[in-house]
Amino acid sequence: MTVQMELTVQQLAALMKNAAGVAVDPEALETAADSGFDTFGLDSLGLLGIISDLENNHGTAMPPEAERCRTPREFIDLVNSTLAAGA
Repeated sequence: MTVQMELTVQQLAALMKNAAGVAVDPEALETAADSGFDTFGLDSLGLLGIISDLENNHGTAMPPEAERCRTPREFIDLVNSTLAAGA
């Protein structure tokens, strides 16, 4: 079984709902990927929950700057570069 080593907008939307309780339409998230997480109702604690889930699911520690990401695009780019480096 191959573990997917790339975070998609759809997966981020699912993580936002499951880890932070913030329901976001994946299409809206993709359309506004450069908007701040606060636009979607996600706060820093919610982002920490998402980071924790990612670390547990992928067995890869996320860099400290992951919790300082302000937009979905910035977060996805950082996570994907981290996962690619750890592959």
